[in-house]
Amino acid sequence: MLDFGFDKIALIGAVALIVIGPEKLPRVARTVGTLLGKAQRYVADVKAEVNRSIELEELQKMKTQFQTAVQDVEQSVRQEVDTATQAMNQTWQDVTSDSSYEAGTTIAQPPPEYRHPKKNWRLKRGSTPMWFKQKAGVKRHTQSGAARVARFRPPGIRP
Repeated sequence: MLDFGFDKIALIGAVALIVIGPEKLPRVARTVGTLLGKAQRYVADVKAEVNRSIELEELQKMKTQFQTAVQDVEQSVRQEVDTATQAMNQTWQDVTSDSSYEAGTTIAQPPPEYRHPKKNWRLKRGSTPMWFKQKAGVKRHTQSGAARVARFRPPGIRP
């Protein structure tokens, strides 16, 4: 960057005062200041854009690295699953096709077919039967305070 000392700035100010004149010098100084401010903002924006583009390139490189790593892991997992499936199928074929069992043993049967229990899951079922609750005097539903007072009020008293 340019190296301006105090003596050089004072010399430039004195020349500007003589050339421009004292009436127009403040307006010119203001204009020069705003132009320098705009130039600094423009340079800062360019630097920020360059930094963003560099970060974007780094993120794209990281993305490709992660994608290749994920593909490698997926491929290895798929290979392991395929080998395990093949081994299980081979074992199942050996068990079902093997006729060298002892006399009296049976071949393993496949599990029975699933049957739906046909339960109504929305219906609440209590663990205590209703006849027992009625006999024991257990509350079966909630009551308001006024209904409870009226229920247990002696018969001769009226409010």
